[in-house]
Amino acid sequence: MYPRLEINISKLKHNVDTLSQICKSHNIDMIMVTKSYCAIPEVVEKISGDKVDYLADSRVENIKNLQNINIPKVLLRIPMLSEIADVVKYVDVSFNSELKTIYKLNEESKKQNKVHKIVLMFDLGDLREGYFKEEELFSAVEEVLKLENIKLFGIATNLTCYGAIIPSEKNLGRLASLAKAIENKYNITLEFVSGGNSSSIDLLQNLKMPKGITNLRLGEAVILGRETAYGKVIENTYQDTFKMICEVVEIKEKPSLPIGEIGMDAFGNVPKYEDKGILKRAIVAIGKQDIDIEGIVPIDSDIEILGASSDHMILNVSDCKQSYEVGDKVEFLVEYGGLLTSCTSKYVHKELVYSEFTQKQEAY
Repeated sequence: MYPRLEINISKLKHNVDTLSQICKSHNIDMIMVTKSYCAIPEVVEKISGDKVDYLADSRVENIKNLQNINIPKVLLRIPMLSEIADVVKYVDVSFNSELKTIYKLNEESKKQNKVHKIVLMFDLGDLREGYFKEEELFSAVEEVLKLENIKLFGIATNLTCYGAIIPSEKNLGRLASLAKAIENKYNITLEFVSGGNSSSIDLLQNLKMPKGITNLRLGEAVILGRETAYGKVIENTYQDTFKMICEVVEIKEKPSLPIGEIGMDAFGNVPKYEDKGILKRAIVAIGKQDIDIEGIVPIDSDIEILGASSDHMILNVSDCKQSYEVGDKVEFLVEYGGLLTSCTSKYVHKELVYSEFTQKQEAY
């Protein structure tokens, strides 16, 4: 059925093994982030194996589906008060930055007769979540240590996701120093000092990761074989682990400029068009309800994506060597944004595939 997202288990497993080897060679635990493909249980189970130390996702709904996999589960997004019961029930470690939420986690943990592990977030300048002042962090630590059903498991930071701040020896060195200061002041051991996500791989491979960072949270590095600070391909990884296949439903020659007064499109935008004369256009049965069209790249390099509405994507196939017809299939490589949206859509069919290893792709 189409549109179909092919998930190449063989290549994903290869990427996991490569990233795990990189991390282990630097005494870093690997957290595999599963949110980009909605933590499809069959995928997670087949690619994680014994190479992954933690599984992490931002949705409790996804983590619920991974309970049969015997790897500790981490909730990346700060818990909502409305989901506290499920967090305690299904999650081993949650990231936190609000004492009100932590108090509720403690209350619920008492009800469930559990001790819930938390990691306190510290903002190193990316300006997303976390305590921003050191005195606030230490004050939070003191409060957390008073709670009977909460264990302070560690501290963490997030970089590049909002402010695009690149991990460095200086900012991650500050995180490591804070962890050490907390351990010394309160005579405790922090098992978890998380130095960010796939954007920290470049620092690690250049032997600049500060001592004291114990783990990295890897999503895009696994699924697309790229570090996210500079977008560089990680050696010995595949970038074509996901492939979108769509079906052609119309082939027509039409002007490149719409005819008449241009107003807003279906999404409230006023589009601009370039006059390229008459084009041979293919419509494929996928749209913005299913995928971020800026997050896919046609494998046939002669195809140009002209745009999309909710349900249709329009392609310029005028210069293609292949003569596309109704019913033909068009294949796309999938970027991070395209993967997030297509996996969330129930209208995109997912299929696990296995293939022999071919030559690794370059960044596209």
